[in-house]
Amino acid sequence: MKVRSSVFASFILISEVIGIALFLRGFFPVPVKSSLSAKNRLSDLPAEPLTGGSVNSSRLPQPLFKRVVIMLVDALREDFVFGPNGRMYMPYTRHVVERGSSNSFVAKARPPTVTMPRIKALTTGSIPGFIDVVMNLNSPALLEDNLIWQAKTAGKRIVFYGDDTWVRLFPKHFMEYDGTTSFFVSDYTEVDNNVTRHLDSTLKRDDWDILILHYLGLDHIGHISGPHSSLIQPKLLEMDDILKKIHSALISKEAEGSLPYLLVLCGDHGMSETGSHGGSSEPEVNTPLVLISPAFKRKVGMEKPGVVEQVDLTPTLALGLGLPISQNSVGRLIPGVLDETSLRDQLRFLHLNGHQLSCLLKDSILNYEKEAGFEQFRVAEKAHGSWMKLYLEGNTSEVLTNMGKKVLKQYLEALAAMSSALSKQLGKYDLYSMIAGMLLLVLLLAMPEALSGEAAVDLPVLSVLLSLPFYLLCLLLASVHVLVCTSAESSCYFCSLSWGLVFAAVTKLFAKSHGHLFFDFCAHLDSLSGSEWSLSELDVLLLAGTVGHTLSLAASSFVEEEHQTWYFLLNTLCLAVFQDVCRKYFREQRGSGDEEDHILPSKDYHSAHPKAEIFSEKWLALATPPFTLLCCRLLRSLNQTGVQWAHLPDVGHWLNSSEHRTVLSLLAAFCLVLIYLLVQRRCSWVSKVALALGLLGVYSYRAAVGNVLFPWQHSSRATSKGTVEARFVYVFVLGILFTGSKDLLRSQIITADAKLKSRGLWEIYSGLVLLVSLLFRAHNLPVLCCCLLIQTLMAQFIWKRLHYDAAQTTIMHYWFGQAFFYFQGNSNNIATVDISVGFVGLESYVEAPAIFLTALSTYAGPLLWVCHLVCYLSSERDRSPVAVGHGCYCLALLRSVPAAAYIVLVTVLRYHLFIWSVFSPKLLYESMHLLLTAGVCLIFNTMEQSHSPSKS
Repeated sequence: MKVRSSVFASFILISEVIGIALFLRGFFPVPVKSSLSAKNRLSDLPAEPLTGGSVNSSRLPQPLFKRVVIMLVDALREDFVFGPNGRMYMPYTRHVVERGSSNSFVAKARPPTVTMPRIKALTTGSIPGFIDVVMNLNSPALLEDNLIWQAKTAGKRIVFYGDDTWVRLFPKHFMEYDGTTSFFVSDYTEVDNNVTRHLDSTLKRDDWDILILHYLGLDHIGHISGPHSSLIQPKLLEMDDILKKIHSALISKEAEGSLPYLLVLCGDHGMSETGSHGGSSEPEVNTPLVLISPAFKRKVGMEKPGVVEQVDLTPTLALGLGLPISQNSVGRLIPGVLDETSLRDQLRFLHLNGHQLSCLLKDSILNYEKEAGFEQFRVAEKAHGSWMKLYLEGNTSEVLTNMGKKVLKQYLEALAAMSSALSKQLGKYDLYSMIAGMLLLVLLLAMPEALSGEAAVDLPVLSVLLSLPFYLLCLLLASVHVLVCTSAESSCYFCSLSWGLVFAAVTKLFAKSHGHLFFDFCAHLDSLSGSEWSLSELDVLLLAGTVGHTLSLAASSFVEEEHQTWYFLLNTLCLAVFQDVCRKYFREQRGSGDEEDHILPSKDYHSAHPKAEIFSEKWLALATPPFTLLCCRLLRSLNQTGVQWAHLPDVGHWLNSSEHRTVLSLLAAFCLVLIYLLVQRRCSWVSKVALALGLLGVYSYRAAVGNVLFPWQHSSRATSKGTVEARFVYVFVLGILFTGSKDLLRSQIITADAKLKSRGLWEIYSGLVLLVSLLFRAHNLPVLCCCLLIQTLMAQFIWKRLHYDAAQTTIMHYWFGQAFFYFQGNSNNIATVDISVGFVGLESYVEAPAIFLTALSTYAGPLLWVCHLVCYLSSERDRSPVAVGHGCYCLALLRSVPAAAYIVLVTVLRYHLFIWSVFSPKLLYESMHLLLTAGVCLIFNTMEQSHSPSKS
């Protein structure tokens, strides 16, 4: 059956979108939520357990606190308070921790350690998923049961100042509020002053019950300059003074006989050694939790803080204020808060918490009766009833006290077990949907027709439908479907579909892809058996290296330190290329005695170039692989990445120190000049001028923000945000991109000029280089410089001279792109994403450009190599459309291999929380790149087809 290539390509792209959507649906697990649509209310609380014939008491314990102040300092690490520098950073807080009436804990935040998911965890008690990282950019209103809604429903008056994420999550809950944009990380002063300016007047008033303060300055300093910046201590001293002011005001307003106050100091997440957050390293997940109230015992010295989960604060605050616990909370009461209450109230609080967890357990786990925590809670509840019977009878013996303490211990064990079981439930993936979605992608990308330049595609659908192997494959898949859906503990998405729909999808998939591949593969083997077909040493290396990298991902340590794999593969590739160069210029020369026949592609070339030039090119070709090795070795020392050694000092830290700013300035100026020399050679004169002025603007921007120095700049000059300088560069970037796009469109529409097309592509590439040079930090400019230098040398003296085909060149670009992703300082941990680049040239938070600039800076390495690949392939005049399509096809297929390997990792390793924080960013990057790569290749081949001679 003949199908037009455009129709077939559209079908492939739609199927890829379906496959990616199916994979993402399985990758993001369904959150643990109660089946009840309504929210918990006081009237729904269970009665006190009681055995015997008496009517159960419905007595609710009295609230522990009358007024609560929550001071949330964004990115507050636990060592900033409890560490050896705590007395220097926050002296008053440390004094209260050591000598005051307080309880101190290390609260562990679950990854992803990003602000919006952490706020949801603090208010709902649930553990948000990784999808909330994306939703963090535009937080919708929180509709599920939460602490803020419960407080407002109970008549509590809530005042909020700080991060406007709270205002978006709770749009109509605050009596008074003033939100501040949290994403504009260049500001770390006004963003906190905007909160503090309300403090004096608010603390004097008595018309509020809950005050929430969310300070952002510390987090912004971390993003700008890291946790060891000189700005950290002044900011922490400022936070310490604010806490002292709040504490003093609460003490002065404390009335005798009334309920005490509660002051909470906490952080939503920590800060990595690079100043970012989002992953699961200890500095990111460990936050301080200090509870200050006269209801607690006064300390007599520094005690080692206990360890609790961050979600434990939700039920503690709810019951402390006399509110129901949120339905979806997986937290448990913090025991130290209840130490000064009566034993009956302690048991009652724990019973309410256990009842809520047991109800959530019933709704979330199919065989909840088999859970150890659920059974322990039932045993403790019965023992509690027996204790209540003796208590109401007036028994005051020591036996009753010991019995109550035993019940208390049983409750605590039951709460810990149920909370752990519910937390683990959040890490269960729909593996069936993930595997099905990725199989669909791999099968479709394995069809060369999808990326060919033919006008029509011949699909043998009828012959496949009438073949026995097709029905055997369908039967095998149906057997797997039955096996999975009948043995899984929880039903998957596919298991809920009708059998007719599943069979129709299987038939369509195999008829158009797998069945065709089966016959095409057999025919291909037959054709190869009668022809000469072999793999070169370089082909074996490229294939084995890609497969070996995929297999290496079966170990979590290789995922953490994936950069080591790419560094090794890149070094091996350079040595293999060096061997090819030596063979080309020496061994073949001795074997034939005719240098020109083996060095030069044609006699015309030999007549046009003198022997001196040929001689220099030979030695430059020989020097290119060792020079590439040297560059890669230097770049490895520039930025420490990975997990295990990311905290070690590197050359980047040395360059960014204040005493070496002159060295950094000279290095940045040299790199910008070299970037201009490497990029301008194939641009028009207009683009050359714009590029020179743009690079000058890049240096001016870095000088304006204080990274580098102008020769005439005074050291006393205050640094600015560099907004004007950055916008100056943006103007030239847009101008270069416009010029390149105009030339490219002219070559496609008006005239079929290959030179014009090549120049247009290169100018677009040069505009991208200028934009990346603006976004890169000053110490990372050598990464961009080496990237361009290696591309120039490899294209001029290796790929062209050694006549590597499109497939080999494509895979080499892929390897280099992956290595340069890590040379930038990136890792598979989301915490290495530098969000500060999203605000270069912006005076306020604008979502679309912030996302674009952050993504561009993060993936600049792979993107530059992919763009260079397009420019290089388009400049090869003697290439055929099939060869180009083959190269793009190889890239698309190879990109699917790591993504498929990650699915195996998720299945085998089962390190759920670790996978969320480490594997997820790279996995999503690999998976989404499948669709992008195939789309780019289809568009590129369509452009080639429009200018290729028609076939008779």
